[in-house]
Amino acid sequence: MLNFANILTMSRIAAIPAIVGFMMIPGLVWHWIALVLFIIACATDWFDGYVARRLDQVSPLGRFLDPIADKLVVAAVLLILVSIRHIDGWAILAALIILCREILVSGLREFLAELRVGMPVSVLAKWKTAVQMIALGFLIVAKPASEVPINAMLIGEILLWIAAVLTLITGYDYMTIGLKHMAGEKPAKPPAAGSRDARESS
Repeated sequence: MLNFANILTMSRIAAIPAIVGFMMIPGLVWHWIALVLFIIACATDWFDGYVARRLDQVSPLGRFLDPIADKLVVAAVLLILVSIRHIDGWAILAALIILCREILVSGLREFLAELRVGMPVSVLAKWKTAVQMIALGFLIVAKPASEVPINAMLIGEILLWIAAVLTLITGYDYMTIGLKHMAGEKPAKPPAAGSRDARESS
């Protein structure tokens, strides 16, 4: 159970208190440290799946922890960004959409797992994840434009709304599949191609 791939996944969860802690400290330098930790955590999301496949370390614990780790990181960063007002105003709605979708998909995956039904991750969901992580990265170091070379706040909010729109689209696709199984029907086709390893999340 404590193979290298699983240790990488657990390190992502362990990094959450450090990321949140540095973001709570006033001062741009601390937020840059939080950003570095966040980038490392995002990198392990890809690397643990690669290691698991490469070293044949795919395990039930890894399948369980990997999507949970991803959603914990996203939820924690979103909440702290709202708390320190790096996400404010209407952008909070975008954050809420993303957070609700993560919870919804987690519940849907658990339901389908009981039926022994897999839910492949669509290409669009991969783009959603990438845009979402980039948006959070910009928002972590967001400050007034006078303090940084670029307006990270504006860029982060725009990307966050794009991620929210993609979240609604992919969430609808997944719910369509889930509801068909709940109704006892067999879905005609999973969401658009591009299934990922069982350890990877959407």
